Amino acid sequence: MRIDIISLFPEIAEAALCESIIGRAQESNRVQIHRHQLRDWAEGKHQRVDDYLCGGGQGMLLKPEPLFAAVEELKGEKTRVILMTPQGAPFRQRTAQELSEEDHLIILCGHYEGIDHRVIECLVDDEISIGDYILTNGVIAAAVITDAIVRLLPGVLGDERSSQEESFADPNRLEAPAYTKPIEFRGMRVPDVLLSGHHAKIAEWKQQQSEARTRVNRPDLLE
Repeated sequence: MRIDIISLFPEIAEAALCESIIGRAQESNRVQIHRHQLRDWAEGKHQRVDDYLCGGGQGMLLKPEPLFAAVEELKGEKTRVILMTPQGAPFRQRTAQELSEEDHLIILCGHYEGIDHRVIECLVDDEISIGDYILTNGVIAAAVITDAIVRLLPGVLGDERSSQEESFADPNRLEAPAYTKPIEFRGMRVPDVLLSGHHAKIAEWKQQQSEARTRVNRPDLLE
């Protein structure tokens, strides 16, 4: 898989995606992540990428010319273009799974008051939001979804069961509580069932705890 992230601040993505599992995935060539400076496609001496809103309004808007130029240069036959925006569809684990099956993603990162809508109309396949709040720059959100996507690629996680058993592998349930050694710590003991070696009882306990945890933390998933 190849992922191209286009932003005014590509160094943010660089910092977030060069370490740990995602860094190793790039080193092993399971994924190629390229970070691009939008100004590289801007024209003129000052490489201007923004302008005032037509019709008035606060802030500045990213101009269409550099975004069109960037996408047209990078796009291939099997490219899916994503825009990170608070107005987008909510990002879910199932979205990450779907996107992990693509060959090539271009992720556009908004800034200021967003981007010229003609870019959305002509170039963008998916508008995605990571939550109902505003970030300084869309590249932060792009790093989040890139991490979620890449860790689902074959061979990226050491144990393929990891992505299947964690939270949101079942979109309607959270992961059950997890424990490690020491068995007892400050008067708190690991549940005996997890020490029993009885796999059926452990599975039943995990299911019960998963449902209870979901009911407390994310009751909306059970609706």
